[in-house]
Amino acid sequence: MNTITANYLSRAETWLFITILIYFLMNGAQVFETAVIVPKWTSSPPDSFQLFKNPYGLDLKTFWIVIHSLHEVTFIIAIAFCWKIDFARNWLLILFAIHFAVRVWTLAYFAPNIIEFQKIANSASSGVELMKRVSLWKTLNYIRVGVFIAVSIGLIPLLFKLLKLK
Repeated sequence: MNTITANYLSRAETWLFITILIYFLMNGAQVFETAVIVPKWTSSPPDSFQLFKNPYGLDLKTFWIVIHSLHEVTFIIAIAFCWKIDFARNWLLILFAIHFAVRVWTLAYFAPNIIEFQKIANSASSGVELMKRVSLWKTLNYIRVGVFIAVSIGLIPLLFKLLKLK
């Protein structure tokens, strides 16, 4: 760690702080969506899917693509700027691996299902199976949001440890 300059450490702290801020912004949006929007559209499918109905239906796809992309870019930059600091690099890699696993889960399960639910809003489909699928989606979403929050909280002690190196 003797090759770490004050300037290097300052950039590492800055990018980790930016990553934490963006992660908490993303978490705020996730908590809002989970607490306010999800209960509305999951309350009584397919009738409650009216929130998705064209032409003015709710579609947060662009928002989530932008916020996740921004966050992941800053997370990778933070890893790059913390690379020479062993404890920071290792901890960031572990947290990023967890984050990445949840993102893969999101893209493999949550996104395709919400897209299908949006399509159902614009058609005439219903049934007990639909209610089970929506209920499972809602339950698993609580776990997903919880993991994202845990990862972001895991970044905070790392920042404090970096700050103590000065």
